[in-house]
Amino acid sequence: MPYKSEFYAFNQEKPIPIVIRNYLQSDFDELIQIQTECFPPPFPAELWWNKNQLKNHATLFPEGALCVEVEGQLAGSITGVCVDFDPTHPSHNWEEITDSGYIRNHNPQGNTLYIVDISVRPKFRKLGLGYYMMQAMYQVVVQLGLERLLGGGRMPGYAQKSDKMTPVQYVESVIKGESKDPVITFLLKCGRTPVSIIEDYIDDEESHNHAVLMEWKNPFK
Repeated sequence: MPYKSEFYAFNQEKPIPIVIRNYLQSDFDELIQIQTECFPPPFPAELWWNKNQLKNHATLFPEGALCVEVEGQLAGSITGVCVDFDPTHPSHNWEEITDSGYIRNHNPQGNTLYIVDISVRPKFRKLGLGYYMMQAMYQVVVQLGLERLLGGGRMPGYAQKSDKMTPVQYVESVIKGESKDPVITFLLKCGRTPVSIIEDYIDDEESHNHAVLMEWKNPFK
């Protein structure tokens, strides 16, 4: 079922028209450009989207391929895949659970919408677009009757404190408000809750390759 939501975000006191919709083949070049702006080095360039991956997103699971426009300009995207997740065996890495971003493992009978990626152009980040896109994905979870939304959150602030804290201690300090992490704090504000720490989740120097598995449960399940 196609997704389209039109509303206003605010730039200070000025209302700005926003549209969240499914992304299409005509958006691919701009989506790749957005990736380069959102994930500059040392983030590995090979992890930016390519057109084959985007084609799979838009055809295998279009419900989980959403983008956001600001006054007609593409400003970001969020991508998901359906998987059958077993909470008693949470360990995995990004490559295996997302098929390296190609989502050929998409399972229409899965119980979980797994977030593959979320990105917002830096110049638009004050508008709260990431939050709005995450809420849109929660709506997809409810519409499809899934149990949860799940994803591994990077912890880019950890590298600065890794000599003093374990990954678990770092996440606990963020939850207590003693530390602030650009990704974990954002996900907490979106309504996600930590489930576990995953080692060797993705090649990410800032996070020392760790991620926090964070969940949003469907309140109707």
